Amino acid sequence: MALALSLGQRGQGTCWPNPAVGCVIVRDGRIVGRGWTQPGGRPHGETQALAQAGEAARGATAYVSLEPCSHHGQTPPCAEALIKVGVSRVVSAIEDSDPRVAGQGFAMLREAGIEVTTGVLAEQAARDHAGFFLKTEQGRPFVTLKLASSFDGRIATSTGHSQWITGPKARRAVHAMRARHDAVMVGAGTARVDDPSLTVRDLGIETQPVRVVVSRHLDIPLMGQLARTASQIPVWLCHGPSPDPERARAWEGLGARLIPCALEEHHIDAADLLQQLGQAGLTRVFCEGGSALAASLLADDLVDELVGFSAGLTIGAEGLSAIGSLGLETLDAAPRFELIEARAVGPDVLHRWARSLR
Repeated sequence: MALALSLGQRGQGTCWPNPAVGCVIVRDGRIVGRGWTQPGGRPHGETQALAQAGEAARGATAYVSLEPCSHHGQTPPCAEALIKVGVSRVVSAIEDSDPRVAGQGFAMLREAGIEVTTGVLAEQAARDHAGFFLKTEQGRPFVTLKLASSFDGRIATSTGHSQWITGPKARRAVHAMRARHDAVMVGAGTARVDDPSLTVRDLGIETQPVRVVVSRHLDIPLMGQLARTASQIPVWLCHGPSPDPERARAWEGLGARLIPCALEEHHIDAADLLQQLGQAGLTRVFCEGGSALAASLLADDLVDELVGFSAGLTIGAEGLSAIGSLGLETLDAAPRFELIEARAVGPDVLHRWARSLR
C-alpha cells in the first residue's frame, strides 16, 4: 500500500479534477502491475496496473490507494474492471467520499466474491486525497500556503526588494511543490511587484500548473510574464463583480480565463474564490502570497497546509510582513497547525505545518 500511495502521488497536479490514485497488483508475492492516474485524469491507476499485469492479474491482489470507482463516466468503473480480470482480493486505503461511489465500489467487489480489506494506511491516504475530498464534500480545493521569509518574518525590505531571501536549493524545492499542485496562486500585488512566471522550471515536467491571480480590478501588467505566456500556459484571473471592461477584453484576448468572485467589504471573498476554483475543477492550490491574500485565507480558516522557508537573515520591523493583519486580540483565536516536517534545505530551513485531520 505504501508503494500504491507513492505511485498515486506522481499524478498530483496533473490529473484534476480526478483523484490521484495509485495501484499495485501482486501475485504469488511478486509485483506484476503498477499504475497511477494519468494526466487529464485518464486512464485511472487501476486500469494502468491491470494493463501491465495482463493475465497475471487473475487470482492476484490489487492494492489501491482509494476505493475503486463504481460509476460510468468517460471510462467504465474500475471496480468492474477488477471483477472482469478475476482478481481475488482488493486492499484499499480509504473509501471514496464522492456520492457516486461512497462504498458502492467495495459493495460491487464483495458481491462478485472478491475479498475486500479497507483502512490500510488510511491516514496517509486521507492526506494524499484531501484535495479531492474537499472538492467533493465542501466544493473547494486543498490550499497550501507557502511563504519564504527572513528569520524575523519579513518577505521584503521596506522598498519591496525581495530577490532573493532564500537560496537556490529552497527555490528548487518550491518548483517541485508547484508541480504537485493543480494551480499556483498569488495576489495582484505580488503579480505587479515581482512580475512572476509562476511556472515549474528545470524539472522536466510536461504539464504546468494553472497560474491564478487574485485581482479585484484586473490591475495587473498587460506586458508582464503572465500576459506574454497566457496563450501557452493557463492564466486564470479571479476578479470582482465590476472589472474594467477594457482590461477584461484585453486579458481575454491574450487567452486568460476570467472568473468573477464575490466581494467581502473591499476585497475578494476568500471563501467564494475557492468555491469558484473548486467548480472549475481544481483540487490542490499552491498559494505563494502576498501578505493580504495570505491573511484573507487564514482569517477565513481556508488554509490546509503551511509551508515556510526561513532564511538566516534579518530585515527589521520596517520590512514587509509575510502575512497581513488578522485582527487578533487573543492567542486562542490564532490559527494553529501541527508540525509535520522540519529540515535544512541548503542554508535555509523548511518547515511544514498541517491542519489536523482528526
